Amino acid sequence: MDRVSALDEPLKKTLGAATAKVMAEHLDLHTLGDLLHHYPRRYAERGELTHLSDLPLDEHVTVVAQVASARVLTFSGSKGRGQRLEVVITDGSGQLQLVFFGKGVHKPHKDLLPGTRAMFAGKVSVFNRKLQLAHPAYELLHGDSDEAVDSWAGALIPIYPATTKLESWKIAKAVDAALPRAGEAVDPLPDALREGRDLVPLPEALLKIHRPHTKADIAVARDRLKWDEAFVLQVALARRRYADTQLPAVARTPRPDGMLDAFDAKLPFTLTDGQQKVTKEIFDDLATEHPMHRLLQGEVGSGKTMVALRAMLAVVDAGGQAAMLAPTEVLAQQHHRSITEMMGELAEGGMLGGAEHATKVVLLTGSMGAAARRQALLDLVTGEAGIVIGTHALIEDKVQFHDLGLVVVDEQHRFGVEQRDALRSKGKQPPHLLVMTATPIPRTVAMTVFGDLETSVLDQLPAGRSPIASHVVPAQDKPHFLARTWERVREEVESGHQAYVVCPRIGDGEDEPRKKSAEDEAEKRPPLAVIEIAGQLAAGPLKGLRVEVLHGRMQPDDKDDVMRRFAAGAVDVLVATTVIEVGVNVPNATAMVIMDADRFGVSQLHQLRGRVGRGSAPGLCLLVTEMPEAAPARARLGAVAATLDGFELSRIDLEQRREGDVLGQAQSGVRSSLRMLTVIDDEEIIAAAREEAVAIVSADPELQHQPELRTALDALLDTEREQYLDKG
Repeated sequence: MDRVSALDEPLKKTLGAATAKVMAEHLDLHTLGDLLHHYPRRYAERGELTHLSDLPLDEHVTVVAQVASARVLTFSGSKGRGQRLEVVITDGSGQLQLVFFGKGVHKPHKDLLPGTRAMFAGKVSVFNRKLQLAHPAYELLHGDSDEAVDSWAGALIPIYPATTKLESWKIAKAVDAALPRAGEAVDPLPDALREGRDLVPLPEALLKIHRPHTKADIAVARDRLKWDEAFVLQVALARRRYADTQLPAVARTPRPDGMLDAFDAKLPFTLTDGQQKVTKEIFDDLATEHPMHRLLQGEVGSGKTMVALRAMLAVVDAGGQAAMLAPTEVLAQQHHRSITEMMGELAEGGMLGGAEHATKVVLLTGSMGAAARRQALLDLVTGEAGIVIGTHALIEDKVQFHDLGLVVVDEQHRFGVEQRDALRSKGKQPPHLLVMTATPIPRTVAMTVFGDLETSVLDQLPAGRSPIASHVVPAQDKPHFLARTWERVREEVESGHQAYVVCPRIGDGEDEPRKKSAEDEAEKRPPLAVIEIAGQLAAGPLKGLRVEVLHGRMQPDDKDDVMRRFAAGAVDVLVATTVIEVGVNVPNATAMVIMDADRFGVSQLHQLRGRVGRGSAPGLCLLVTEMPEAAPARARLGAVAATLDGFELSRIDLEQRREGDVLGQAQSGVRSSLRMLTVIDDEEIIAAAREEAVAIVSADPELQHQPELRTALDALLDTEREQYLDKG
C-alpha cells in the first residue's frame, strides 16, 4: 500500500477549529501539508525596509517600517466630535500614512511612538491623492518581553500571502506550530535523482523556506521545491503519453488520386513552408498504428484550418471519418461554411453535381431542428458523411460514427480532458487527435500544460495578409480621441469596408452586475454593454450606418443570420461580445474598436484583433480605456498595441498573471499546484524534469518501485484536478 503522508492531517488538530476554518475559507488551506506548502511571498530584512513607493492599490499588503510621526486630530462629524490618529511610517524609499478612527485610536497611539519598528498589514487605499492604510493590523518588532522577539528571531522576516482575516504574522505562528511535523513529509523525488541533482531533502527544504537564517537557505530551498513541482507534473504527463503509445490505432494513409489530390489541384495558392512542414509532421503521425496526439498552435490567420482540413481529407481518403469540435455554435457554423466553400463540389457527396471523389460535410449543434439533426446522425452512422463539424453536441451518447479516424479540437483551452476523451471513445479504436489553438503558447508552457501532446508551430502568415495598426485610446484623459475613433470607423465604412465594436457585456438584463453596496459605490462602473453601446452609436456618432448586434444569448438562427449578412456586406458595423473572438473570417472587415479594453486579457485582445486585416486592406484596432496612464492595465494595453507577435504577448501575459490562470486552474476553481515554479523563468528545470520523468516512466510505467512518487501524484491528480493536465 502507498504510504499516506502524516501531512494529510486536518489543520484543526494542530491549530484549533476557528483558525483552521479561516484558513480553509480564505486561503484554501486544509491540511498540515497545505500549510507547509503555503510559502512566504518574500522576506523583509530587519535592516532593510520594503519599498513603500511600490505599493499596489487595492491590494492587501504587509510592510515592515518605522514610525516617523504620530498625531491625534479632533474632527466634527454628523455624529458629533470624533478623534482620528494619523501615523506616518517610512522605509527610506517613501512614506505611507496610517489612519485609525474613533475608539480604535487609543492602543495604537500608545504603541506607535516615533522610532518604533513594526509590521503593518492592511488594504492600500487612496485619500486626498495619497496612499494610506486605514486601521491596519500591526505587530511590534521590539521590546524585551514582546513575543515578537521570539517569533522573529531570524534576520529574515517571512511575509506570507495573507488576507484581511489572517495577517502574515498569524500565518507565521501557525507555520511554527506545523514545522515540527515537516520531518514526516513523504519525499516524491527518488534518492538517485535528488543526490544526482544535489538537492536537499524535503524536510530540510520546508524548514529553510519558512525559517531561513540566510539568503543562501532560501535559494537552496527554492531549488528543491521547484524540482518537486516540475518533476511530479512531468511524471503525470509522461505516464499519459506512455499510456497513449500503448493504444492501438488504425494507420490512415491517403490513397493517391483521392479527395486530397483533387482538393490540392483546386487551391488558388501554394501552402507556406510552415504549412508544408507541419502537414508532414501530421501525416507521418497519421500513418502510425498508435494514436496521433498533436498540438497545432499558430498565430491568428496562419492557416491552421487549411492544415486541419487537409488532414481530415487524408483520413477520409483512407476510409475513415473526421470530426471537428468547436467551442461555440457561431464558430461551428463558420467552420462548416468556410470548409464547404473551400471544398466546393468535393463536399457534395451523394448529390447531383457532386465530384467523383466527394463526401458529405455535416453540421451538428445543440439547437438544430429535429429533422436536420436526424439526417446528420444518419449520415454519420452510415459513413455517408466523411466530415462532421459540431459543438459539444458531438459528444452526446446518441452520436455514433461509422469509423471515426480523426478528431480535431479547435481552441483547446475551452475543453476539458473528459470532453476530449468522450469524443475519442466514439471510435472503434482510439482515433488520431489534433488539437488547435490560436493563443500562442511559449515552449515551456506548452511543455507544462500540454506535455502529453507533440507540438507543431505555424509562425508564418500566408501571403496577402495585411498589417494591423493598433492604438490605445485613453477616453478619460483625452475625450477627443474617442470622438476621432468613431470618425475613423465612419471613414472605413465610407471607403467600402466594415467594422467591429466589441464590449465586455451583453446588457440584456440577465447579465446585470450585482447591486453594489454603499462602500462599493465609488468603485468602477459596470462594464460597457453591447445593447447600450449599439443604441448610442446608431443614434449618435454612427447615425446613418447599418449597425447590428451579435451576442451569445441570441437565438442560433438569428446569430447565423447576422453573421451571414455581415459577411455579405449588408451590415456596416457589428457590435458584439467576444463571440467573434475565434474563427470569424470576414476579409472586408478592417477596423475594430474594443470598448473597456482593460477588462480583457492580453491573449484575448490579440485574438480579437486577429479578426481584422484578413483581406488585402490594412487593419486597424483601437483599444478604448478609461484607466489612468499609471495603471498596470494601461501598460498591458500598451504592450498589445506595440507588437503583433503572439508568442511575445503570451510571455507578457504570463509574466503579469498568476501562474494558476495559465494552468487552467482559474477555470476549474482549483488552486494551482504550482506555488514555487514559474513556467516562464524556470525553463531549464522544466526541461530537465521532463527528461528525468521520461526515464523513470519508461523503466517503471506503473511506478511500482516509487511508492512516494505515487503518493505525490495522487495528491496532484485528486478528483478535482482530473481536468488539470488538459486545460491551458
